[in-house]
Amino acid sequence: MNKELFTYLDKLFKENGFSIFEVGGSVRDEILSLEFTDYDFATDATPEEMMKFLPNVNDTFAKYGCIKYKGEYGRAEITTFRNEEDYDDFRHPRKVSFVKSLEEDYTRRDFTINAIYKDVNGKIYDPAHGVEDINNKIIRFIGDPEKRIKEDPLRILRAKRFASKLGFKIETKSQKAIDKFSYLLDKLNPEKVKEEERKSK
Repeated sequence: MNKELFTYLDKLFKENGFSIFEVGGSVRDEILSLEFTDYDFATDATPEEMMKFLPNVNDTFAKYGCIKYKGEYGRAEITTFRNEEDYDDFRHPRKVSFVKSLEEDYTRRDFTINAIYKDVNGKIYDPAHGVEDINNKIIRFIGDPEKRIKEDPLRILRAKRFASKLGFKIETKSQKAIDKFSYLLDKLNPEKVKEEERKSK
């Protein structure tokens, strides 16, 4: 973990009345003692609020709650706690609602192992029981697997990639949903599919 980056961001966010957590792949890989370079954070600050005090940001995807930060301690993607609805292109939500807690945020994420949050002191927040699934080597969609896949069919390829990369097994309900909705991959931008497939190599 880039402790300097997290310490800097945590101090800055707290000074402005907000909280920030490391989340997703970096937390997962830390638990698994794997190397990583990408850092994702989640916060109760909106993009508009962040841009008032956070320097050096790219706000291209601010409407989705996401900004990219680059500074002297490193770079990170910081996303506002949010809910998502009405995916009209099998990739992007038509409606994004900002929320105030990780307990509300985690439900829109893909897999339990990617919904583990950590504060700057190392305390783990695990509303989806992702640590248990890591220990048991399980890939499991959060909530209804069919709904997660219909929101974004690329999650089919992501599930297979994580299972192969980590040596995990896709749990039964999730695998059945993958088998049922694999045809949705044909509806996606072929370049997006190729990009995900390249990550598997």
